[in-house]
Amino acid sequence: MELYVNNEQTRVGTAGLDTVVRQVLETGLALLAVEGPVEVGVTFVDNETIRELNREYRGIDQATDVLSFAQEEGEVFHQPPGAPRILGDIVISLEKALEQSSEFGHSLAREVGYLTAHGLLHLLGYDHEHADEKAEMRAREEAIMARLNLTRE
Repeated sequence: MELYVNNEQTRVGTAGLDTVVRQVLETGLALLAVEGPVEVGVTFVDNETIRELNREYRGIDQATDVLSFAQEEGEVFHQPPGAPRILGDIVISLEKALEQSSEFGHSLAREVGYLTAHGLLHLLGYDHEHADEKAEMRAREEAIMARLNLTRE
């Protein structure tokens, strides 16, 4: 897996988070039996940046915790032979993740892990618009988190 982690914020420390992100993505890809080389980008931002992205791409003018931009949605993008399958990008607000980790009483690493798993599932076409989709997505998120022992800490 090719992983690109970018930190575009300065409000929350990122020590060790790139490792958590990599472990969650590798575990999720294995559990979901995604074959072949893949590429994923993960960007850490602040609440204002994710609010701007949420407004621009979803028409919702508020900060959120995670956004996913799937490469495989819409028009087909043909890769050269042997190139990794580009799944897309996950954008995580570390400010929001820190708020939620405090609210839920667990570590920032656990929250970032969960948001990464959630984002990965969106990149792979999972959604949670309906109750049955939400239940399936939640079960897959929890399976990834349990495999890494990132349960509620």
